[in-house]
Amino acid sequence: MNAGMAGGSLVTLDDIRAAARRVAAGTRVTPLVDVSAAAGRPLFLKCEHLQPGGAFKIRGACNMVAQLTADERRRGVVTFSSGNHGQALAIAARELGAPAVVVMPTTAPQIKVDGTRAAGAEVIFAGTTSVERRQRAEAVAAERGLTMVPPFDHPWIIAGQGTAGLEILDQLPDVAAVLVPIGGGGLAAGVSAALKLSRPEIRVIGVEPSGAAAMKASMEAGQPVTLQRAHSVADGLMPVRPGDLTFAHVRRFVDEVVTVEDTQIVDAVLWLFDRAGVRAEPSGAATVAAALSGAGGGGPLVAIVSGGNVSAATIQDLRRQGVS
Repeated sequence: MNAGMAGGSLVTLDDIRAAARRVAAGTRVTPLVDVSAAAGRPLFLKCEHLQPGGAFKIRGACNMVAQLTADERRRGVVTFSSGNHGQALAIAARELGAPAVVVMPTTAPQIKVDGTRAAGAEVIFAGTTSVERRQRAEAVAAERGLTMVPPFDHPWIIAGQGTAGLEILDQLPDVAAVLVPIGGGGLAAGVSAALKLSRPEIRVIGVEPSGAAAMKASMEAGQPVTLQRAHSVADGLMPVRPGDLTFAHVRRFVDEVVTVEDTQIVDAVLWLFDRAGVRAEPSGAATVAAALSGAGGGGPLVAIVSGGNVSAATIQDLRRQGVS
């Protein structure tokens, strides 16, 4: 099946289980860390910042590249990414023998640019929005005959990200609620499908920055909407529009989407660093910001720390700015 034509229906539990087998060699089963004592409530961190590439994105990238034909892999892959998906695709493509091109924003954090190049990908810069990146990536794909590996809006990507949900079920069978960050929605789509199709009573709560709450606005409108602008310290959670397929999953499987302020996200980055020994990027700390503000109810709560690609210097800058 051509990668660009892989259907638009919701992923199934079998899709996610198949993805788990497919990605096992290229991903890690990340630990679930109990930080309840520090948080003053039953809170566990799903440590996706410990994945190859420093973020959950390796799950979806591995699942998709593994399903390409030998000819598609030989010709190569391209994507558009603010950073973490680009790094993940570069790593997955290298492991599976495919050249990779990553179109990144001109504002991408240097640590993410360096990581993508270190994994062997060619980096092209284009604009500051996901729309500009996507258009450039589509042009490069057409010019060079490359296969597009989108950052979130594809069933193979969603099923790959959903494998994190299966691990949470294994690691904490009595989990009551899971907080999952939402950028384009791939992780929220996959994890919520894995959880709800296994145990419908688990609450799934999406978390967005208040300055980039495209999924919340879309849920309220009943269809995907495009924000006029997005602004947040969480650079990985800033698409101005969710994917059509990710929106369909979130509408079906996510109980609620909440927002957090940048000040709360910064507080959570520092709390994770100081109290939990976790170096999380702002995008990865958004769920913890929500947990520390009381989201998620009273039972055992899991917050997915989705990425850790932040330098120690940046954390010190956040501390010095006194945004908290």
